[in-house]
Amino acid sequence: MVSTLTFLLLLVATAAVIRLVVRELPARAHRVLVLGSGPMTDKLVEEIETADHRRFAIAGIVDDERPDAAAPGADRWLGAYDQLGAIVAQAKPHCIVVAAADRRERLPMQTLLEWRVKGILVEDAIDLYERLTGKIAIEDLRPSAIILGRGFRNSRTAESLARAVSMLAAGVALVLAAPLLASLALAIRLDSRGPVFFVQQRAGRDGRPFGLIKFRTMHPCAEARSEWVADNADRITRIGRWLRRFRLDELPQLVNVLRGEMNLVGPRPHPSTNYDAFLERIAYYGIRSSVRPGVTGWAQVRYGYANNLAEETEKMRYDLFYIKNRSLWLDARILFETVLTCVARTDAAVLRRRSPERTDPLPVGG
Repeated sequence: MVSTLTFLLLLVATAAVIRLVVRELPARAHRVLVLGSGPMTDKLVEEIETADHRRFAIAGIVDDERPDAAAPGADRWLGAYDQLGAIVAQAKPHCIVVAAADRRERLPMQTLLEWRVKGILVEDAIDLYERLTGKIAIEDLRPSAIILGRGFRNSRTAESLARAVSMLAAGVALVLAAPLLASLALAIRLDSRGPVFFVQQRAGRDGRPFGLIKFRTMHPCAEARSEWVADNADRITRIGRWLRRFRLDELPQLVNVLRGEMNLVGPRPHPSTNYDAFLERIAYYGIRSSVRPGVTGWAQVRYGYANNLAEETEKMRYDLFYIKNRSLWLDARILFETVLTCVARTDAAVLRRRSPERTDPLPVGG
């Protein structure tokens, strides 16, 4: 079993290196012609213009109304919809991206069809944005896209396979890490007063609560505080800061995996005290609990820790991307990136990104 796991890790590492090398190779950017203006167009243009690796370039924007001068890419406006044929012939885009909100009567469908059969890709702006960012634009997501589109399908076979892999890997990891776990438990006991483990009620699959196990990294607190990391920074112990930096405080959750409460990879489980508030305030939040939570996840390696409702909403975009596109390959990639994050010694208590201001507080938990 150990040799099989080692082989899989080497395979994932090799694929990741090849991917990085390919990304660095010089290549001509794909020219994108955007149909429509508005928030989705602004986000797409901004993402393409600020991307580290320029795989795409904006060829122009087509809309019946000229975009606002302050909008990203406003100077790229090439004309109205009735000029689309001539614009495509002159701009020579590789793909046409539809970002218009009202599509029934405004879009020149016949012209789009003609260019589509000539070999120019026509796709939805939301799909391209998803591929570029690794997250889903919740505010532009329509229920029909979830119901009728590809993804968001939890087949029994895929679920059973993911469960089997998680249990096998968790069992092997617990055996191999037993000496380390014992040493960490002793260090916590000697460092500060309190229990070695911290058990907190978290929302699992379908919102069912379970006791998530972690190594204790904070001094016990008598009064109730919020769940946000920044509100508890003064409580972190000396050994706790080190454990958080290397993510070692999460190791006991391998027991939760064996219990069936978690998988190795999935959306991180939120405290049960915040579940109802998130369900009410974050769009499509209920979809998040359609899969088992994970020890690590796409949102964790792509975004980090959230410290207010706006940041939790941003993480939700990544969680939806994972649920829509989940596969063993994506799980392997997440595990590999998690290992890289731990090796890089990024402090888990430090947020990767911060929203400009704090939003409404949420209920406190123990």
